[in-house]
Amino acid sequence: MSTTNELVITTTDEMWDAVSELPPSAKLIAKVLEYNGMLTQSELAKRSRLSPRTTRYALQKLENSGVVESEISLKDARHSLYTLKVEPRFCSRDLQKPPAQSCKTNLS
Repeated sequence: MSTTNELVITTTDEMWDAVSELPPSAKLIAKVLEYNGMLTQSELAKRSRLSPRTTRYALQKLENSGVVESEISLKDARHSLYTLKVEPRFCSRDLQKPPAQSCKTNLS
């Protein structure tokens, strides 16, 4: 959900500045998305070990801050996929690749 006073974030520094003002649960979810790429809410809850309700709250805060965007899952339209709006500088699983290369997860 977008708000009219949403800040347009274009760099990772701006993204983390926005995240620094949010609750700890939102910071954790942002980190999980940074390391793992695109995930569903249930996958985020499992990987972060937060309750589903706390995960939902954190995602709402991140979306309202303009840090996270969601899209409908093509595999299952009942679920949304969440990702950071700004491409992270690195991928934990691709540390040997230069930062310019994409870090999106393969959805196949």
